[in-house]
Amino acid sequence: MTALLFSCENATCAVPEAYREVFRGSEDVVASAEGWEPGSLNLAQAFAMKFRTPLVHGDVTRLLIDLEKDGDGRWSRFSMKLPAATRVKIADRHERPFRTQLIQRIGGDLRRHAAVLHVMIHTDAATDGRVILGSPPGAAFAEKTAAAWCLRLRAAELDATHSRNTPSTALEAALAAEFPADPYAQIRLSVSQTFFLESRPWRWETLKKLLLESLAQTVAATKPVSVPESPSTVPS
Repeated sequence: MTALLFSCENATCAVPEAYREVFRGSEDVVASAEGWEPGSLNLAQAFAMKFRTPLVHGDVTRLLIDLEKDGDGRWSRFSMKLPAATRVKIADRHERPFRTQLIQRIGGDLRRHAAVLHVMIHTDAATDGRVILGSPPGAAFAEKTAAAWCLRLRAAELDATHSRNTPSTALEAALAAEFPADPYAQIRLSVSQTFFLESRPWRWETLKKLLLESLAQTVAATKPVSVPESPSTVPS
């Protein structure tokens, strides 16, 4: 059996009270797609409810700390103004618990299940009406699952693409280094923000329903690469 894990790194544009002065006068930037990914938390919560599993998500704007990056890359032009000691405190309060929770969830699920499928949920301001499923290099189970999921989405006439060998973020690379690729599969789900913000080309609720149902069907029909499987029922 495959366990499911959902995470949403850029879930919110929240700024803790202690750091609001840093963003004073730039509230519109924080609220824009530069500060977060609109719709991503809403979609991630829907997945977590559908599959009855806790959601792991970021709790501050990525302009305070970017949870997908490492080192100085975590800090924006705003947060770089803060003293180094303050940035260490921010990492300890927001980044460390987030990564620790992911590692504990993955490790615990792998002890109880044959595999873990980790769907990292994002929305994208740069694409228009598209859904992209990314799988990392050298990850056969992730690639097989993403390809099967993409086929189901395309069969429903959604503009969906499977991007193989997607370059990993620092977070993705760290998790991949911690756990073996066959039982631990990462898929990066990237959904155009036009669905959420403009209800085009599909209504947001219609898109969510398709994503949830098609993933459930895909997981039921796709087993880890190390486990023999029956003939696929993925539509051609």
